[in-house]
Amino acid sequence: MKKHYYIAITIVAAIITMALYPIDGYERTGIKRLKRLEKTLDSTITEYYLKPGSFKKTEEINLWLCEDTVSTDSIMVVDNDFQDKMTRLFPRRSGYAVTVLDISDPNNLRYAEMNENSGFQPGSVGKLAVATAFFTQLAALCPDDFNVRTKLMRDKVVKSGVWGTGDHHTVPFYNLETEKLVKRQVVASDEFTLYEWMDHMLSVSNNGAASIVWREALLMKIFGDDYFNLTQEEADEYWKTADKKELSELATAVVNEPLRDMGITHDEWRLGSFFTNGPDRIARATGGSIGTPKGLMKWFIKLEQGEMVDEQSSLELKRLMYLTDRRIRYAYSSQLDDASVYFKSGSYYSGGNGKYAGTNFNYMNSVIMVEHPDGTNYIVCLMSNILGKNSAGDHMYLASAIDKAIRKES
Repeated sequence: MKKHYYIAITIVAAIITMALYPIDGYERTGIKRLKRLEKTLDSTITEYYLKPGSFKKTEEINLWLCEDTVSTDSIMVVDNDFQDKMTRLFPRRSGYAVTVLDISDPNNLRYAEMNENSGFQPGSVGKLAVATAFFTQLAALCPDDFNVRTKLMRDKVVKSGVWGTGDHHTVPFYNLETEKLVKRQVVASDEFTLYEWMDHMLSVSNNGAASIVWREALLMKIFGDDYFNLTQEEADEYWKTADKKELSELATAVVNEPLRDMGITHDEWRLGSFFTNGPDRIARATGGSIGTPKGLMKWFIKLEQGEMVDEQSSLELKRLMYLTDRRIRYAYSSQLDDASVYFKSGSYYSGGNGKYAGTNFNYMNSVIMVEHPDGTNYIVCLMSNILGKNSAGDHMYLASAIDKAIRKES
């Protein structure tokens, strides 16, 4: 069915209350909302929703599998005992799909799966594919110096235009001089740095920001080294004259080819539409979107191996996934309060009368890396389609049950 039809009958729900990146990251990234959160470190302000696991510093975030760069298939081998413990936690098998990887002991990885090849509409989890495309093109521009990449992200300011409008989710606007924080929807004239658009895409899961980050990856691919000095006027003029069919093909390739390079197949995870309608006037990605727990787990393993583009890109994206605000759904479990969590969630539903309780389809997805102070570390990719009920409670219950089971054995 056409995307416009889906928009007419559904609400595409992204998470609007989360914030990511370590709280001490302002000087490194220039993400202005972090300047306000710095005040929580010396108790100048108190945010009661923050959990003990929310205060890890930038330099304390690590990748855990960099010395184990074997194939994902050799890691994703079912441990029968672990499999039995994990699958018994589910109230039923239909409607759920999951992969779990316990990496607490790098010499004894344990893996379990259930309905791992089942395809779900990934919703906002698909924004991780956009982030992968962005870092891929950034590395192509600056292959030898990661500092040049982060400087470009920190310094280059781009405008929303039609790409970022039409999303009801708000983004934070923090005034450094007045110290005033305002949250509102993006309008066409809004400008942010590349780092801030990336942060808006992952932290508050803003759909417009996702389309803009995808757009910038596309511009890097098209303009190459000229992207460094590409002006807003030049970019806007280019969209007016470019061939829509060619752009559509390129947009689809830019966001999906990096997944293929990571060994994730077309049927395991693909992204086939922008997150807002504005880009349809210029380019339309094709092929439909699908995600599976198997494909998402492959992505997470590559991230931890430092092979999401390269080690520095992998680490930076993990920092951008670090949850430092109110925890919801899977991450809301009190079992995880002391843990550092790297989280993305999304939902997509149709029918029924309640939010996140679709009766035609009701997708809810959570992908998370959990790191406990005692060294218990594991990855969960959970996808569900339980009709007629908000599955946030189910995800939270499963988070507690999975955590207890893994920690009991670790």
